[in-house]
Amino acid sequence: MATNKVIVKSDVELKDRLVAINRVTKVTKGGRTFTFAAIVVVGDGNGIIGWGLGKAGEVTAAIAKGVESAKKNLVKVPVIKGTIPHDVEARFGGAQVFMKPASAGTGLVAGGAMRAVLESVGVTDLLSKSKGSSNPHNLVKATIKALSELRDAREIAEARGVSMSKVFNG
Repeated sequence: MATNKVIVKSDVELKDRLVAINRVTKVTKGGRTFTFAAIVVVGDGNGIIGWGLGKAGEVTAAIAKGVESAKKNLVKVPVIKGTIPHDVEARFGGAQVFMKPASAGTGLVAGGAMRAVLESVGVTDLLSKSKGSSNPHNLVKATIKALSELRDAREIAEARGVSMSKVFNG
């Protein structure tokens, strides 16, 4: 199947976006201890995306840790004219996502965690559906897994060892 295309950190301008924050309470003899877990996506809006999870005693520290974690696992995604090259479906845990390219002007039809990931990667026109679990952690992972499975015409031509015109004409 398709492999993740890991990007080396270079001089790319990445914008971070908070997807979800979770307050975790630990009850001890001395009282309650609160910690925060933040899931964050980073992207350049032009086909590069990454996600990360940060845990800390304060919200800002958790977000900062999440951003650092997200920058360590970046993936390159083919985005063509604001949409994806073909239909794709992926599953992670209980979350299943389906994405379909849309014509210009359709807009981004996606909700919650999927929308955050797709906006960060630079997709502007897309039809999508999430089935099963609505857990933001699994939705983000399933969406990025689906995006990493995408292949554009140039990759297919190289894999087959033929010209671009041969890929489209058969």
